[in-house]
Amino acid sequence: MKILMFGWEFPPFNSGGLGTACMGLTRGLKNANVEVTFVLPRKVDLDVDFLKFVYGDEFSGIKNYYAVNSLLQGYSTSENYNDRVFSEGEKMPALYGKDLFEEVERYALIGGEIAKNEDFNLIHAHDWLTYKAAINAKKISGKHLVIHVHATEFDRTGGNNINQEVYEIEKKGMEEANSIIAVSNFTKQKIIENYGISPEKIKVVHNAVDFEDYALGEVHKLKKTKKVVLFLGRLTLQKGPDYFIYAAKKVSEHYPDVVFVVSGSGDMEKAIIKKVAEMGLADKFIFTGFLRGKDINEAYRMADLYVMPSVSEPFGITPLEALRCETPVLISNQSGVSEILNHCLKADFWDVDEFANKIVSVLKYNELYRCLRENGSKEIKNLNWNEPAKRCAEIYEELLRGKK
Repeated sequence: MKILMFGWEFPPFNSGGLGTACMGLTRGLKNANVEVTFVLPRKVDLDVDFLKFVYGDEFSGIKNYYAVNSLLQGYSTSENYNDRVFSEGEKMPALYGKDLFEEVERYALIGGEIAKNEDFNLIHAHDWLTYKAAINAKKISGKHLVIHVHATEFDRTGGNNINQEVYEIEKKGMEEANSIIAVSNFTKQKIIENYGISPEKIKVVHNAVDFEDYALGEVHKLKKTKKVVLFLGRLTLQKGPDYFIYAAKKVSEHYPDVVFVVSGSGDMEKAIIKKVAEMGLADKFIFTGFLRGKDINEAYRMADLYVMPSVSEPFGITPLEALRCETPVLISNQSGVSEILNHCLKADFWDVDEFANKIVSVLKYNELYRCLRENGSKEIKNLNWNEPAKRCAEIYEELLRGKK
């Protein structure tokens, strides 16, 4: 079976969980004997042996006419997207960069042209940035389309001030798709409620964590002297960094000997740093900025507890990554990952008192820490990408059989 897959980013050139999920899934599909041709907007230096890449800016059919300028930013939700694109000019306060929609349109043209020249049985597209390209590929080829919903506009904005253009692209993609993969039941319900899609059209395939080329590193020296609580993710409304600092304030009142590490960047970064200072917590916080690769694993290994207080998290791969590093996790109930994790702590994102109480409990009670660490580490070993990939392959086969 051959799949033409449209993505927007791929590790190590990724801004978050979308690229990580794409890599894990395509590796798993290789193990399931599915051949993937993965389309990216532009060429980047990737050393991957389990799939074929096609780059929009190198495609001979339209190379001289369309050059997609994507920076491979999967969500494009922070100020630094604009910083990287524009050296001067007005900064955009919105979630999306000035020319992101233009890039999406160019990618759509490339998608249709690539479909004329590639050999494939079915199309698979990841998130709204790729939907127009995939729809064009479907129209050109007549092949079935599967879209993979990793997040919706309602997740990214918290349901407030959604971008209507993004919403329309998402809705069109869902309507044009022959089948929809949602990363959780949480996400499936949002699709049904907000986009009017039939439940029968939506299949739930939970994400997983990649164990390939991974090894536990040394424990960071900070952990040997202090208790460390980690937030790692985009500093955006969706991820709840403000709830993290409010909980940190309460924790520090009951357990002073603690350091809070915030790893990530986003449009709330300056406001969060300012708020920490105003709350008198500057000496309790370390801001690392955006991390990649081994630095991410080092951050997890440094922490006594990883906290994910997301307001609306379609899935949330980071808790799985933390458990892979033998770090206990506390996660929001408003997340897809909470559907599959048992050996962790959970709370509603808005319940700052509950978050604080559970953080203090892990820091104070060694037996609780040990239990979460050991059982979580065992549980995570079963959450690899082979099962999600197998389920995706079954969805492909169901569509192809129905077409015959």
